[in-house]
Amino acid sequence: MLSIAWMAYWTVLAILGLYGGHRLFLTVQCRRCPSSVADRPPSPSPSDELPMVTVQLPLYNERYVAERLIDAVAALDWPRTRLEIQILDDSTDDTTARCQARAAGLRAAGYTVELLHRSERKGYKAGALEAGLGRARGELVLILDADFVPPVELLRHTIGYFSDPDVALVQVRWDHLNREASTLTRVQALILDGHFAVEQKARHATGRYFNFNGTAGIWRREAVEQAGGWHHDTLTEDLDLSYRALLAGWRFVYLTHTAAPAELPMGVTAFKSQQFRWAKGSIQVARKLLPRVLRAPVSTRIKLEAFFHLTQNLPYLATLALVLLYVPALILRPSSAVEALALHVPSLGLAAITLGVYCTTSQRVLGRGSWRALTRLPALIAITVGICVNQSRAVIEGALGHRSPFVRTPKCGVISRQALRSEANTEHSGRSKPTGTARRGVRRKLAGLPYRGLRDLTPIAEIALAMYFAAFAGLAAVDGRWSVIPVLLLFCAGFAYVGALSALRR
Repeated sequence: MLSIAWMAYWTVLAILGLYGGHRLFLTVQCRRCPSSVADRPPSPSPSDELPMVTVQLPLYNERYVAERLIDAVAALDWPRTRLEIQILDDSTDDTTARCQARAAGLRAAGYTVELLHRSERKGYKAGALEAGLGRARGELVLILDADFVPPVELLRHTIGYFSDPDVALVQVRWDHLNREASTLTRVQALILDGHFAVEQKARHATGRYFNFNGTAGIWRREAVEQAGGWHHDTLTEDLDLSYRALLAGWRFVYLTHTAAPAELPMGVTAFKSQQFRWAKGSIQVARKLLPRVLRAPVSTRIKLEAFFHLTQNLPYLATLALVLLYVPALILRPSSAVEALALHVPSLGLAAITLGVYCTTSQRVLGRGSWRALTRLPALIAITVGICVNQSRAVIEGALGHRSPFVRTPKCGVISRQALRSEANTEHSGRSKPTGTARRGVRRKLAGLPYRGLRDLTPIAEIALAMYFAAFAGLAAVDGRWSVIPVLLLFCAGFAYVGALSALRR
């Protein structure tokens, strides 16, 4: 039995090594290529030749951030006569009233603003975008999620690329309003920086397919319609449309040094909900479109990259298998200390080094310090391990074709926990400390209340795994197997952190 576990362990390591090698390949490509030519914008057009732009704002119960978003869009440096704002609101709370008030004020100031409220949320975000597109006047469409705060120059820095009639999309990098708010937001920022500053940059620079990220991107309306419009048969409508447009022959532009800042989820529950949707949706798109990509008359390098791109969440399933096999393969199997070190260094050590190079490269591209990224690697690894149960369920459901609703990611409209506590103090400025009600309000807002999703059983599994690894760390210490204890404690910390905060719905 142990020999089977041993073989399975090395098989899983091989799978993780394959995807890790692909990540290292993209990192090397990123380091080789200079700043993209596309980051040097064409000369701006005269104002009388500027295209009509429709800005679509898909919202669902966004009372904390909707007004901030609308105000930021109104501040865009673009002639009001060439700008149309669509508030695509499916809300069931007071978000609609807040948006109506803002829309009325903007109309009075000379803006073209339409609030499209749907009482039935058919197709979720994709359905809202499709409904808005049918009424849009713009030839170009900027899409912004509720938590984004676009810079005023966003349109001026991007629209010029559409002078090339083959360009369907200009995607800009995401930045983060609350990067330093907590350990969780620091880890999320590191993950997303890697995606945008390494992966997307490398794919674009080497002529491989890359995708629209669902927000902070401008589409040519003609391309959306020619590709078949917005579909809602997957949870990642952005990835789905991207590949359909690319297969139709359109070209995308990615801008590394133009960024739109947004809010990262402040709580573990919201983070897991977002990651679940992205993981399941990517597997759904792989089922739907990967066969078409592999049959398409495109180069082998494009097909290979599309395979790794669309299946990039499979390593979560392999990670879960790895942590489950770790104890029977390396703890219960008799081995000497020398043999244990010889096994851990090339396998887990190499994976950590690869991840370190990836993260430090992303920070270097963005002009940030590499050392800080290295200090955050243990937390990144622990949280990645901690969410592997949640992500494995997403991958399995996506592979089996299990349908589920689109669950939004709660936003709280602040950039730090301190800001929330300050808000509570402000509301109760006559007291030395915020009242219990104010403190509960802070906790509710941080947790995304009242926008939390349904409970599931994954926190039970996560806490059980934390206890499992804690017990074996203790046994390993008694047995003198010191080489395996750091890994066991890292696994324990990741599952304990994610599981406990999920159980508390934080």
